[in-house]
Amino acid sequence: MPFDTRNPRLYLASRSPRRRELLTQMGIQFDTLAFRAPPRQDDVDETAHEGETPLVYVERVARLKAEHGWRTVEMRRLMPQIVLAADTTLEFDGAIIGKPVDAADARAILRRLSGRTHQVLTAVAVAFEGRIESATSISDVTFGHLTDGDIRRYVASGEPMDKAGAYGIQGRAGVFVEHLSGSYSGVMGLPLHETGVLLKRFGFPL
Repeated sequence: MPFDTRNPRLYLASRSPRRRELLTQMGIQFDTLAFRAPPRQDDVDETAHEGETPLVYVERVARLKAEHGWRTVEMRRLMPQIVLAADTTLEFDGAIIGKPVDAADARAILRRLSGRTHQVLTAVAVAFEGRIESATSISDVTFGHLTDGDIRRYVASGEPMDKAGAYGIQGRAGVFVEHLSGSYSGVMGLPLHETGVLLKRFGFPL
């Protein structure tokens, strides 16, 4: 059953307020699929596999989220609409850096990123009636030198705790960024260009 192109909406399989904000910026109407809070369901394994590269990891997780979202639509007998999911991770010195587990971990991550360049990878996946496609945005982000005070005050704000790499470029950490090569919206968590390309492939009007 095709979705309604006259009044197009989609399901966002994400709790991220940044992704909701970016979809709104694109003029897209959406409904949020509410999953259980962490720990995650077994359907979406966000644990990096041994030897898995950051690119393979982020694409796998985004696709799993989209697939799980579509299964949720079917299970709940919701109106058929495209499911959009995304995942963001950082690559630094070949290692995957996700969300900090606590304040000490956030401080340690930010100390590693200080004065260095890292990559932000955001994969977007779209699922509908058994079809799934994905795309990935990769951006290079260079931080200026962060003092211990900078890091301490930022972590105390609470902002880093739910974000890959322990920072949000759209928030207070924007002042840390000395140079960005790539997609600002991708670093936020939903690359607008790649998202638009994928949705058009499914016939979703923008």
